[in-house]
Amino acid sequence: MIYRRSLRLSFPFYYNVDAFLLRLAREQRKNMTPAEKKLWQRIRGMRLGMKFRRQHPINRFIADFYCHEARLVVEIDGGYHDEEEQQKYDAGRTKELEEFDIRVIRFTNAEVEENLAGVVMRIKNSLPHPPAPSPQREGE
Repeated sequence: MIYRRSLRLSFPFYYNVDAFLLRLAREQRKNMTPAEKKLWQRIRGMRLGMKFRRQHPINRFIADFYCHEARLVVEIDGGYHDEEEQQKYDAGRTKELEEFDIRVIRFTNAEVEENLAGVVMRIKNSLPHPPAPSPQREGE
């Protein structure tokens, strides 16, 4: 599908992002961290009942994962997020996203690697109407 540049950037889920950030997000999709790849396999498509986008640009930021319907950003933080300067930046970024009425939840790489089911459950519980668990077949 081909979009005219001005039309694509005006879609509401981009929040006035510029073309440079769109290109950067596209590159980041090709270079996801192992934890991001692992989580993406569990939330992609409609697996949680709502569509998530990966490495999605919002205003002047790129969210690791974004569900526009739920207005929810999911961030997976590496070790450098423990540094004081990065924590200040992350707090400011979260505050700025909240001004767009977007909620942000954060997980560490270790949480994703060691407790993927728990991370997915917290994401499901953060959705406005958590989908009912799918029925199990006999013998499962």
